[in-house]
Amino acid sequence: MTKTTRARYTLEFKHEAVRLVEGGQSQATVAKSLGLSEQTLFNWIKASRQGSLKGVESLRVSAEQMEIARLRAELSRVTMERDILGKATAYFAKAAK
Repeated sequence: MTKTTRARYTLEFKHEAVRLVEGGQSQATVAKSLGLSEQTLFNWIKASRQGSLKGVESLRVSAEQMEIARLRAELSRVTMERDILGKATAYFAKAAK
């Protein structure tokens, strides 16, 4: 049996994930774009609302890792917007006939 280590995230990373959800993105989308399980993200949101969200202080996240996480989240949002616009275009093109 192999021993797995639990992923550890900084407080800033958790706050950013919660902010994305509170900004209008779905929990599933944010979790997928950041490589998290939906349950983990749900727990962070719940803890944030209760004021008890904690993170690992000793873990150092490089600037590149933070930028990658931010860009993944932005890509996810833009992809969702593109899909919505594509569906709207198809709907209105069909209605115009």
